[in-house]
Amino acid sequence: MDANSPLILGHALHKGLESGEKAMEQDYFDSYPLITNDQVNEMMKLQILLPKVNDILDNFKDCKFQHEYPIITKDFIGFADLIITAPDGTSTVIDFKYSNHVENYLESGQLHLYKYYLEKLGFNIKHLGYIFIPKTGIKQKQTESLYQFRKRLTEEVSKSKPELVPIKYDDMNVLYFQNTIKEIEAATEYPKNVDHCFSCMPRFAPNYLNAIQDEKGEILMQLPKNVRRKKQMDLKPDIWLYADSYVGKTTFMDQFDDVLMLNTDGNTDNITSPVLPIQDEVKKEGRMTKRKLAWETFLEVVQTLEVSNTEHYQTIVIDLMEDLREACRTYIMDKFNWEHESDGNYGKGWSMVTKEFDNAIKRLKAVGLQIVYISRELRNDITLRNGSVRTTFQPNIDSKTANFLTGTVDITMRAYVNDSDEHLLMLQKQPNIFGGGRFNFKVKEVPLEKDAFIEALKDAQPKDAERPKTKPEQKPLQEQPESAEDTNEEDEPEKPTRRRRTKKTEEPTEEEKPKRKRRSRKAESEPEDEMTPPGEDDEPETTEEAPKPRRRRRRTARKED
Repeated sequence: MDANSPLILGHALHKGLESGEKAMEQDYFDSYPLITNDQVNEMMKLQILLPKVNDILDNFKDCKFQHEYPIITKDFIGFADLIITAPDGTSTVIDFKYSNHVENYLESGQLHLYKYYLEKLGFNIKHLGYIFIPKTGIKQKQTESLYQFRKRLTEEVSKSKPELVPIKYDDMNVLYFQNTIKEIEAATEYPKNVDHCFSCMPRFAPNYLNAIQDEKGEILMQLPKNVRRKKQMDLKPDIWLYADSYVGKTTFMDQFDDVLMLNTDGNTDNITSPVLPIQDEVKKEGRMTKRKLAWETFLEVVQTLEVSNTEHYQTIVIDLMEDLREACRTYIMDKFNWEHESDGNYGKGWSMVTKEFDNAIKRLKAVGLQIVYISRELRNDITLRNGSVRTTFQPNIDSKTANFLTGTVDITMRAYVNDSDEHLLMLQKQPNIFGGGRFNFKVKEVPLEKDAFIEALKDAQPKDAERPKTKPEQKPLQEQPESAEDTNEEDEPEKPTRRRRTKKTEEPTEEEKPKRKRRSRKAESEPEDEMTPPGEDDEPETTEEAPKPRRRRRRTARKED
């Protein structure tokens, strides 16, 4: 998302006028997955402009203010930014515009419709007006520092003055609106209006239009049954995992079962899951040298998974995602013999790369398997208004692609190594860390291990959710080593008089702890006796009989003291 998005800035400004500066800051910063210097610059502008707008509204001190008032009738739905009602019962409708294009808005019929339908709801509207808040669009020069730029930005914004512009009511705008509605309701064909419809322009058409149309342009949509679905516990969410090098991103995903690794960088020596390289292939046929691009290999994998999953994979891991995006870019430029995306006319190159990449990821998502993206970490330092520096962390990929990918996964997580050399996985969202998800995790972070992540995932979901049926099948596999240890103990009844035997029966859950805590040398000697091959039991007994009674007497004497 752009830092100067009109929708986000306008909503934050409305929030500030209604609830104050702190609410404005929180509303604006919460709209972005990661805060950068651009967001801090835009917030500085709003902090300067907010008091100036409040000075205009102070002229209506004795009046009643109604922010974001909904206008809902049978044939119209709208939201008025502000309705000011005077003590005599008359009202004024005001709309805020954070823009420099004053003349275009003065010709709009928006406020005329608000007055017409508000009077149907019982309001006595006497005045209409816009509050225009000028925008400052200066950019940082290459020769100036961030401090110098923000000082110049503050000076420019301080010069701007919001203005209240009244308009006169014209009922012709209402008649034009009603006639247009009748034309739309009576229409039988809906051709694209490239001249006036923003979404019909090929360059700006939203991605969802491609998702519901086939190659012929026909809309493909099938409505589901009107029955509520049962909540199910999701233990295989789609994940976007990023971290610095050598943290253990790929090793973490290798702990899961039925995983297919689509690898782009060749670092697969330390994993055991099946690997399919996504890289360029060069073959020589006679005198001809043919090159198969990495993106073509990826498309073949997607097509194969769409037809049949003969190996019964449950998880598809793409490692690394930024390399796959670059492979798509290379494929498009090679296809049209371009050196750069800008070689396409009027943004055609960038649009074709984005469309090709997005469609392939949507096809992979439609297969129905768990999808995991892995990326490297990118660190950036941003300077706050008070001069302090904050380090931000995000995946090493461009922001537009990142916004698309976050919408295709259930959770975006960052892994890192702390000062104690512990590999950790961050679950909860942090202001300076790109991430978030659809789960309400109870803990901030967990060890970078499969079992710890699954337990945190269970705790983050409602208890009444149904667990998947495949989960109970894995329990017998975990109980097999315990039963094997029990049979070994039953096969060696020769030493039942030892007190250590009774401690094992009293604490069966601590069988693995002596390896880490090393309580005594006895605990280490006993497993060696159990693992002694048959026929060699006499030798260790004769060598250990002399020192053992002495050690026992010393320890028992210490305990008695």
